[in-house]
Amino acid sequence: MGWFKRQKSAEDIEKSSKNLEGMWLKCNLCRAIIYAKEVERNQKVCPKCDYHFPFSVEERIAHLTDEQSFQEWDADIVPEDALEFVDTMSYSDRLLAAQKKTGKNEAIVSGQCTIDGHVLGIGIFNFRFMGGSMGSVVGEKICRAIDRSLDAKMPFLLITTSGGARMQEGALSLMQMAKTASALARFAEARLPFIVLLTDPTFGGVTASVAMLGDVILAEPKALIGFAGPRVIEQTIKQRLPDGFQRAEFLLEHGMIDRIVSRKNLKFEIHSLLQYVSP
Repeated sequence: MGWFKRQKSAEDIEKSSKNLEGMWLKCNLCRAIIYAKEVERNQKVCPKCDYHFPFSVEERIAHLTDEQSFQEWDADIVPEDALEFVDTMSYSDRLLAAQKKTGKNEAIVSGQCTIDGHVLGIGIFNFRFMGGSMGSVVGEKICRAIDRSLDAKMPFLLITTSGGARMQEGALSLMQMAKTASALARFAEARLPFIVLLTDPTFGGVTASVAMLGDVILAEPKALIGFAGPRVIEQTIKQRLPDGFQRAEFLLEHGMIDRIVSRKNLKFEIHSLLQYVSP
């Protein structure tokens, strides 16, 4: 009986420890240990260094768009394993796992919404779905969203977080870079505003195409933005990279983006832009 009591006590200690672990977060940038509820109250921003933790698609919609204004487009489009690609597991199995994990069919959600009464099209990348990688369906959904916005003569906002092209689709994935750029060329000819918000991280083929074609390019503070990762670049050029390389602040200083916007000011900033650029 005494052993049972000791065993039960050990289980309680383990359970309590797990609960405590969920109460604290480690910042991805400054590595500070932060009270999780404090981060939530601060719109998922580190109170120590202003690093912006990732938002889910649902959190992004709730934070940025007017209540109940979001109407999703093309939610039923599902990717296929055209190449029957297999690495440590099949691409089909990876897709099923990502769909189960996120409850979404692909790594982007698109639709129509209002922001402080302004009607616009919107696309939001989902990093939890295979690293927000751009496959055929992601490219197709972006192009459809751009064309719908073009038909309705309304602005389009794209919020990016991605590791780049989806290697499991090979050249089919790389083709989405040209495809989305072509759709944006039609959008530009109609003189409709295209706004991009770069969030942490935005890399690879997404950066090399649609993410850097905005009329106005915004970024969240401390976001990592680039093409190849810093270690790959250092190994290639055999040189040490500057401090802060590929952070949003470095890109702003070197003219790659237009403005860094804190999450608490983001809705007001986009509202102000829409007032200025919308017909």
